[in-house]
Amino acid sequence: MKHNHFFLISVAALTLCLVFISGCSFISISLTPAIAPFGETTVSGSGKEKILIIDVSGIISEERKRGLAGLSEEPDMVARIKEELKMAARDKHMKAIILRINSPGGTVTASDMIYHELEQFKKKTGMKIIACIMDLGASGGYYVAVSADKIIAHPTTVTGSIGVIMLNLSVEGLLQKIGVKDASIKTGEHKDMGSPLKTMTNEERRIFQGVMDTLYERFLTVIAENRKDLALEKLKTLADGRIYTAQQALEHGLIDQIGYLDEAVLLAKKATSLDKARVVIYHRPGIYKNNLYSQLNQGGFGTINLLNIDLKTFVNSGTPSFMYLWAP
Repeated sequence: MKHNHFFLISVAALTLCLVFISGCSFISISLTPAIAPFGETTVSGSGKEKILIIDVSGIISEERKRGLAGLSEEPDMVARIKEELKMAARDKHMKAIILRINSPGGTVTASDMIYHELEQFKKKTGMKIIACIMDLGASGGYYVAVSADKIIAHPTTVTGSIGVIMLNLSVEGLLQKIGVKDASIKTGEHKDMGSPLKTMTNEERRIFQGVMDTLYERFLTVIAENRKDLALEKLKTLADGRIYTAQQALEHGLIDQIGYLDEAVLLAKKATSLDKARVVIYHRPGIYKNNLYSQLNQGGFGTINLLNIDLKTFVNSGTPSFMYLWAP
């Protein structure tokens, strides 16, 4: 007991010494380990040439994943996919990419950034991209998928939900019940538009709708540019926010084929005229991986609820969020 007491006093004394030595400066101690570079593991096949599986799983955003006590665990999805694409572009044996998608979508900008990075990658490398939709490839998940040369969906896939939603809350009525009133000071009539502390006016709703319409048109344009056989007028009838089964999506021309991940590998081989190739996954150290489905994150319905940290990110600041997202 005396030994433990002496140890604690010693630690406290050392801490005080460090504070005095540092003067008025701050001592910064990182509580998170440095993020290690990617390693590569073969999960299927053999040969020199490679096909890379890249995951697009969960909510698409620029928000970093948080671990215990809110500490960052790894780069956000946009940064991670950019890192994987850069690594693939430098590999002379890399011949194709498979996007393994399991996502209900996410923020408008993050979805568009990933789409842009994939388009730039194709232009730079000439590599083919095959999208394989797993459980869910809705809204922003589908937006990312249309960057691919071919889209294959599992027989049980849910896709579609083409459109934009603005997540916004109004707590004015609740605040009135407990005697709290908004006393914000602003410089312009619309400076606080979208605030959850007040009811949205018709004029503010019109302004927001104009933004939504522009983002919706962007969504339609991206699909039309990549799904050449899908007439714009037909696309507009499909793009009312509803979801589609894999069979319905195939009939409407939203996807190219119904099948499984191994069939996506065959499509990638065929697109690059390869008889054989190794299917590889990039991963951080310590992550288990030994087959095509390794490292597949859950991106389905379980993550879509207002109590989950993913959506909490977009509503906790009270700022309206424009989303390519299916969030029933």
